[in-house]
Amino acid sequence: MHQTKEPKTWLQRLESLHPYEMLLFLGMLSSGLIFLFLVVAFLYTGIGQLAGMGQRMPVAFLISTFMLIISGYTASQMRLHFRNENISRLEGALRNTFMLGVIFAVLQFAGWKELNDMGISLTGLPSGSFLFVLSGIHLFHLMGALVFALIMLLQLRKAQDDGVQKLILITNPFEKMRIRLFTVYWHFMDVVWLVLFLLFVLSF
Repeated sequence: MHQTKEPKTWLQRLESLHPYEMLLFLGMLSSGLIFLFLVVAFLYTGIGQLAGMGQRMPVAFLISTFMLIISGYTASQMRLHFRNENISRLEGALRNTFMLGVIFAVLQFAGWKELNDMGISLTGLPSGSFLFVLSGIHLFHLMGALVFALIMLLQLRKAQDDGVQKLILITNPFEKMRIRLFTVYWHFMDVVWLVLFLLFVLSF
């Protein structure tokens, strides 16, 4: 007779996580709490302070949001291409995700310049200051993902030129885990920005 496996408790599932998975989830939890506290402070200072100034949401923020949404799709494709053992498409999806992330970062600086041109500065109204602080902290977190993406791109390029390395990459569970964790973190950053963007829209 086959014994049915008892479902694992949340503690057992936690204990079975790889150390890298544990570090990532703890990092996401701590980052989420930081953003939560800052968002609460943003709402407490008066989210409508900028509404009477007749200003508008920076166009660069609008475009960057669109870029990040597309990058969420390209990041999702990475896991599909890895599962299909298509390293060239995997590299392409990662490259697209990386480039869209870089464009997003550049547009954030353009958005800050637009805010300054509107008279909204880091040292002005509290609501205006939070626009810089929240978007800046988000960009800082995203830069970590961009550095990791660049490292993976270099490794994938090396594997493309070496058949043995390519085979190791495809069959290595650790590589699969790395790609999964990268996409999870990237989507986490997407969701955080969309929440921030919605708050930014409501503040104008």
